Amino acid sequence: MKKQKTMKTAISIIGILASTFAYSQVTFGLRANALINTSSASWDNFKGAINTSADSNGDNAAGFNVGLAAKIDLPASGWFVMPEVYYTSFKNTVETTGNVKIEAKSNRIDVPVLVGHNFLLGKLAAFVGPVASYNLSTDNNYSGFVEDVKNELTVGYQIGAQATLSKFVINARYEGAFSEDSRKFINSGSDLVAGDETEIRYDNRPSMFILGIGYNF
Repeated sequence: MKKQKTMKTAISIIGILASTFAYSQVTFGLRANALINTSSASWDNFKGAINTSADSNGDNAAGFNVGLAAKIDLPASGWFVMPEVYYTSFKNTVETTGNVKIEAKSNRIDVPVLVGHNFLLGKLAAFVGPVASYNLSTDNNYSGFVEDVKNELTVGYQIGAQATLSKFVINARYEGAFSEDSRKFINSGSDLVAGDETEIRYDNRPSMFILGIGYNF
């Protein structure tokens, strides 16, 4: 009896979800974003990151991502669910005590699942949600230092807003981390520089401002 009741409950939930999405408006689109390193979600940090990027000709820019987004507008509510998938490539720059500059480049797959609300008939929207990231690149070697990677999967969060003009989308968001991705470079010994540390640690899940454009089909 208990098993039958559980089955009926599960079928009812599936039926409600199916009927909800059947009357939902679904929009698909392409997205491309620039990633900029920052320390926190404040206007001062945003301006500082932009100014530093301009002064250094973009050297501090973390990188970019490209991907697909689906926006599912729930009927008669103003709320929506926005799952996305991105290929993300970015870098961290670390300087050792021996003036050796290491550029740690990382590639990963990001899957944000965002929940938001529409404003001004859907022309503006705000959203928030988690993002799961799967690291693709490992065991990189820079200036005789070999990268030691342990975490393949990490979880962060995003909060942001977007504006839709006809089929074009402009979005801005902040990404922080729920889980750490602390990595280290270990000197292989062949290119050891006097005064260098043999182990260098860095954060492979930096906080970032994300600015981008998109096109809806």
